[in-house]
Amino acid sequence: MDQQRFLDGRLKMRHLVLVIAIAENGSLLGAAKDLHVTQPAVTRALRETESIVGVELFVRGPRGVRPTAFGEILLDHARAVVSTMTSAQDRIDGLLRDGAEPVRVGTNLAGAYVLLPSALVRLKAEHPTLTATVVEGLGADLDVRLAHGEVDFLVGRPPAGAASRFHHAPLYEEPVGLVARRDHPAIESGLRSLAQLQKFPWILPGRPTALRDELDELFARHEVPLPRNVIECSTILTMRSILLHTDAITPLPLLIGADDDALGYLPIRLETVPRAIGVTTLAGRAPSKSAQLLIGHLVTEAQRISAEIARLDFG
Repeated sequence: MDQQRFLDGRLKMRHLVLVIAIAENGSLLGAAKDLHVTQPAVTRALRETESIVGVELFVRGPRGVRPTAFGEILLDHARAVVSTMTSAQDRIDGLLRDGAEPVRVGTNLAGAYVLLPSALVRLKAEHPTLTATVVEGLGADLDVRLAHGEVDFLVGRPPAGAASRFHHAPLYEEPVGLVARRDHPAIESGLRSLAQLQKFPWILPGRPTALRDELDELFARHEVPLPRNVIECSTILTMRSILLHTDAITPLPLLIGADDDALGYLPIRLETVPRAIGVTTLAGRAPSKSAQLLIGHLVTEAQRISAEIARLDFG
């Protein structure tokens, strides 16, 4: 088998786009509609792609087509290639339009509430025409986006993925505490154990997230059953509304509740919950100049936040 067949010029970007479209639609007809071509054209292009690659990429089933094991491998790399080229187009277009490349940053709840907004305000004050895009999500989703080049870097807790793929630079540590509305019966009664809190409704981060894993382990370590009345949510506006209108309890980073007069922290420290906040980049890929500007402001804001955390206590 030709070891260079992927690099001899026959496999083109249109083939990769085609494979992605077929997989996402689950049918050749759906892919044809997305690509604005006829179904016979998609069939011919797929046969051409399979001839170049040398293996069958899709099999027909009762509900359309699905990738073979070979197809899954090609899909993974096709998505990365297409994402990389889309990123290159965005960077070139941004430089032409604004005189500066756009910056795309992924974040989770830990980074989105205080650190990233403060840094973005500083960035835009200096560079008003620089376009910044914020992508919020759960850890695993953000790791994939970074690996595929869909974001320039991540702000928040360390990634759960392989350390060899990512470089994480810690900025500060922020304690996680249990939050409820200020007049919550658990706060007024001074309850101090998970066993006493297990009976209340809880808002927990969804799986898979490092914070949820740590919380599950924390309950197990204290031999307390997981709460049965649970809402899984990581959106702060939704969480806050639920907290204010129910007896729900939720784990939140210290700064999120510190400036909210309607919320209060229970006097329970979650020492085992991961607290490191930092910047994660893709190993072996230098951030763009625009990304470096934002990272610089993140470092400055992190120093201010770290000093503020040192002055606070939720006991």
